[in-house]
Amino acid sequence: MNAFEQQRLILGCMRLNKLSQKEADRYLNHVIDKGITYFDHSDVYADGECERIFGRFLKNNPGVRDKIIIQDKTCIISGKMYDASYEHIMSAVDKQLKDLATDHMDVLLLHRPDALLEPEEVNRAFNELKKSGKVLNFGVSNFYSGQIELIQRELDEKLKFNQIQFGPAKAELVTDSMMTNMIQKNGSNRYSETLDYCRLNEMRMQSWSPLQWGNIEGCFFNNPDYKELCAKLTEIGDKYGVDKAAIAVAFNLRHPANMQVILGTMNEKHFDQMIEALNIKLSRDEWYQIMLSAGYPLP
Repeated sequence: MNAFEQQRLILGCMRLNKLSQKEADRYLNHVIDKGITYFDHSDVYADGECERIFGRFLKNNPGVRDKIIIQDKTCIISGKMYDASYEHIMSAVDKQLKDLATDHMDVLLLHRPDALLEPEEVNRAFNELKKSGKVLNFGVSNFYSGQIELIQRELDEKLKFNQIQFGPAKAELVTDSMMTNMIQKNGSNRYSETLDYCRLNEMRMQSWSPLQWGNIEGCFFNNPDYKELCAKLTEIGDKYGVDKAAIAVAFNLRHPANMQVILGTMNEKHFDQMIEALNIKLSRDEWYQIMLSAGYPLP
């Protein structure tokens, strides 16, 4: 089992700019001390400031870089467009490496599907980045199976990761497959083929925002529409002696796709509660109870 496979939890650094440099250094060291050494970035997060904070952390903590995995994403030009052109990928990676204060990133993902994407340009960029040693592995984020297949057909490098939102309150990635040919609202099969495709093609699924409802509307713990779900998570959490946040993360970890879960919290106490999920394997009955309490019916 390699370092990537060992890591079931990833710290998402989208909110790192909410901390001072001193706070960020302390928090990131705490995360590493707890055994989480995989970090997810994007150049769109606070317009690169999150990467720069992380880069200063690496400078302030010599020796840490060799112990961690750095994953970064590019192609979102905030508020304007998506750009997966050769020129943008190459220039973006150079800037990201400078901001991160490292000579290579372990993983590079295309952050969103660019409608004007040309697979040949992506292949050219990925090949040059791999040959130069600037990027070791590649993947995508928020891509569905057809888009992945279109790119992969032209790539010399195998795409190894796909990052998709998934959690108890945003579970269509899994629940759609159970609604195929049904009239319910999630019977259109918008998501399920992506997960099946990734499993068939040995792409590691990474789930982002496991505690969100919608996309980035907020944590469902604070949403009155999810009282039943929160009550169920609390009930199961009490059984295992953990917070409901740990059970929400365990919901993702229980799926046989062996997906990784990205934790976006910058709160040390909340982080410690969530990583308790690593010690829990929900029963089949518990998993389905959570799904049903979130409002996903069985056909």
